[in-house]
Amino acid sequence: MKPTVIAIMGPTAVGKTDLGLALADRFDVDLISVDSVLVYKGLDIGSAKPEPQLLDRYPHALVDIKDPCEVYSAADFARDANQLIAQSHACGRTPVLVGGTMLYYKALFHPMDDLPSADEALRDELTRELNEHGLDHIVQQLATIDPDIMQRLEVNNTQRVLRAMEIYRLTGKQPSTLWQQQAFSEQTIADLPYHLVQFAVMPPSREWLHKRINLRFEQMLAQGFADEVQALIDRGDLNTDLPAIRAVGYRQMWSYLQGQQDWSSMIETGQAATRQLAKRQLTWLKKWPSLLTCTAGNSENLNELLKTVNLPSQ
Repeated sequence: MKPTVIAIMGPTAVGKTDLGLALADRFDVDLISVDSVLVYKGLDIGSAKPEPQLLDRYPHALVDIKDPCEVYSAADFARDANQLIAQSHACGRTPVLVGGTMLYYKALFHPMDDLPSADEALRDELTRELNEHGLDHIVQQLATIDPDIMQRLEVNNTQRVLRAMEIYRLTGKQPSTLWQQQAFSEQTIADLPYHLVQFAVMPPSREWLHKRINLRFEQMLAQGFADEVQALIDRGDLNTDLPAIRAVGYRQMWSYLQGQQDWSSMIETGQAATRQLAKRQLTWLKKWPSLLTCTAGNSENLNELLKTVNLPSQ
């Protein structure tokens, strides 16, 4: 029988981490973060990163592995996560993926065989180009090379833009053509080298989720989010074209601290951007194959998950 991998998905602020910790309390599991912001050192409050004491008790792989000046792509995540999954299985444990970065999940569970692997030298070159000329410069190049890609490319998504340009420079082919050839289905999941259990924590209502998002943003402000972002600005080597700084909440606070908007506007735009992030995550999840769902806040969620998988107790 194939070894098991558990994925705990869901939009922001629904309690995915709590479910992962509950599993870790009872079973021999290895927690692997699936979050494109938690990978960065120094982005703690605004990313709702678990406290250091909690991470000491419940280690999460792929947290604090990159400096904010670096780029970490979905392909990078897939490579690292596959290694961690193999290591966990080799030790007789169960990997538990926890997080809401859906593009990371897609890259991991549906490897795009027709697409080239990340090229470190080219990625360094693109990062230098990004720092020197800005993201719009690369977007304009892509628009000339591949006009069709502009219909599906999030031009503010630095990682996605850089990956598209990387694909073009490595293959000489339009990224949109290659992406269209990719499909994600139950068959691709069945072909994985492990038994995948995908569990999504879903909000009971849109109003409930929005309230949670707004409250969490206010809590971040009370915890010193402004000071955290000011420390990033004070480094002097970061800018708003980098993926870390473009993360939801960070780019709004950066704008406020640079005098580009007032405090009230920063709160409003930060909360709105977080709601938009949750909406995109939910859109992914509604189309996701082989997905089991539960309702956030239900005390029976752990038991529901355990009905689908047999895990050895500690």
